[in-house]
Amino acid sequence: MSIGKVLMGVMAGVAVGTAIGVLYAPDKGSSTRQKISKKGNKYAEDLGNKFNAFVESVNKKIETVNNEVLRMTQNGKAKLEEAENDLLANSSRQAK
Repeated sequence: MSIGKVLMGVMAGVAVGTAIGVLYAPDKGSSTRQKISKKGNKYAEDLGNKFNAFVESVNKKIETVNNEVLRMTQNGKAKLEEAENDLLANSSRQAK
């Protein structure tokens, strides 16, 4: 599931919840608006925390891939140097 779809779902849920809360609110308008504001802030904070966790997990995956690429590059370089040394050794033996 893409992050865009998740965010759209969250935003739709917030909108529907807010609308239902306003329609069935037993309190005065100012009190209801204050409650909605507090809930909206809480949802925004929760969404921010989830987004930060998502970014952190992506960064960890990128770091893991980067480390694996570095390891493979170093391994390939070592094999290339080994093959070069073998080639040079074989060439010097054939020249004699």
